[in-house]
Amino acid sequence: MSVLSIPAALAATDPAILQDIRREDCNLAIWQRALAVDFAPMLHGTPQDIRCEAARDEVPEVLVGQLAAHGFAASHLHDALASDVGTLAQHFCAALGLARLEIRLEVVTTDSCRKFHADYVSARLITTYVGPGTDWLDTRDAEAVARGEEPSQINRMASGDVGLFKGKLATSYPAIHRSPPISQSGETRLLLVLNPVSAHSH
Repeated sequence: MSVLSIPAALAATDPAILQDIRREDCNLAIWQRALAVDFAPMLHGTPQDIRCEAARDEVPEVLVGQLAAHGFAASHLHDALASDVGTLAQHFCAALGLARLEIRLEVVTTDSCRKFHADYVSARLITTYVGPGTDWLDTRDAEAVARGEEPSQINRMASGDVGLFKGKLATSYPAIHRSPPISQSGETRLLLVLNPVSAHSH
């Protein structure tokens, strides 16, 4: 394989960039965006992680019910979050040709996924609504990590950015990423992950 054909990350402020994950030369598509809503108040109290499945057109309705049932605060924000997840679900399902998807909304305070890795999926959508975004490596640094070396540069998605990460089931060059280490910082993340319904956790 020539150097030019090794997949790389593509980023843009247009959500259409997410459809580029279908290109052979793309293993990570990032929609760079700023959130119009501060979702941090939803983390007050002790909200519990959500994991459920839904049809692509039913995501907002399903998620509103899940947010209430799992103790997420600031109920006036539930519709806004569910609507946004519904929009992301439409983009995700269109890019992968899915009718159903798995939704994971997680409150993260630990370093449980701090090692760089690739997911055992065709592709996975990740966005962070509160707190620091996901770290990722370009192909050269991913290869260095595979050799046991330290990466020369760690890239980080901003809060609100949407990443579509190609996994091991789709390419020999999956997107290498990790959760940012936050256990010593006192920060909390509100993380959304969308998967094909048959996906494993990693």
